[in-house]
Amino acid sequence: MPTDYVLFVHGVKTRDRDEFQQSATQLLTGITQAPGSVERTIKPIFFFWGDQSVEAQARLVAGFESSEQKWKQFWFRDFRTEQILEFVGDAALYLSRHVGSNVVRAFYQQVLSQGLKDSRPERGDRLHLVTHSWGTVILFDILFAGRWEDPRLDEGSTADIRDLVQQIRRAFFGLDPNPDGGLPLASINTLGSPIALFTLLKLTGESSHDLSPSLNELIKNLYDRRNGRPLPWQNFAHPGDPIAYPLEGVITQLLQQGSGKRYVAIEDIIHSDPFPRSLRNLGNLLPFTRQRLLPILSGGDAHSSYWANPMVAEAISSVIQASMESPD
Repeated sequence: MPTDYVLFVHGVKTRDRDEFQQSATQLLTGITQAPGSVERTIKPIFFFWGDQSVEAQARLVAGFESSEQKWKQFWFRDFRTEQILEFVGDAALYLSRHVGSNVVRAFYQQVLSQGLKDSRPERGDRLHLVTHSWGTVILFDILFAGRWEDPRLDEGSTADIRDLVQQIRRAFFGLDPNPDGGLPLASINTLGSPIALFTLLKLTGESSHDLSPSLNELIKNLYDRRNGRPLPWQNFAHPGDPIAYPLEGVITQLLQQGSGKRYVAIEDIIHSDPFPRSLRNLGNLLPFTRQRLLPILSGGDAHSSYWANPMVAEAISSVIQASMESPD
């Protein structure tokens, strides 16, 4: 029987592997138990990368604290180190060559060597992506960014990285260096994702971080393989999540060609329950807080709310079921 693999990738501020797997498993349980779901072979893969930037961020905080008298004069110190630093730090460190290379190695080990080792495209196996937050950017960067083709990576501690990235890309249908082989994607599901912001890279000319050319190549090859059926892409966004952005209106900017919109069937799905119950009364009493204050007060809760939301689980279950009914 064909297997539907579901690759879960976490976002920023995730430091505990077990906690991430528990959250992803909760969503997976909702997917498999959603109304209308039928028995099928589903295998989850959990990609954890949240331990790669801990040491560097700890050194930075120690540097702040070494200037004890000045540091104590700053307001919101806990918010700076536990929220802003961990969000921005995860992103900035991944873009560095050292931490980014370590994340690539972790992906190769956890996903290719373990999670997908028994996958068989010829059997009809497929892959579904469920990526949260910055995890979407990390996965797309590994698969599509030109920076991993830089010959300078062949020197020193990154000497193995270009080869690992090539092996990773070879495992996905539709990508060079083997676009006709590998496991095909059956759906993309992004949760609280900032991937829309990467359209800004196209405004400044060529960039090694630009995802568009290879992403466009992938979805076009999948479109042809699927006999003209676009790839379903569900983009879940909580209104109070400051990291989430809509995609329907910018997908043609993210992709290389205007025709890219027909290659994917993209849908922005707004998360129900816009604000945590504890903050609803505050929002009603002070309307300005909806746009100004609530994202700060509830942004963390909103950003992590997708894993336990039944609507998210049902929507992903529905798209997986549709892929079973219309095999590639």
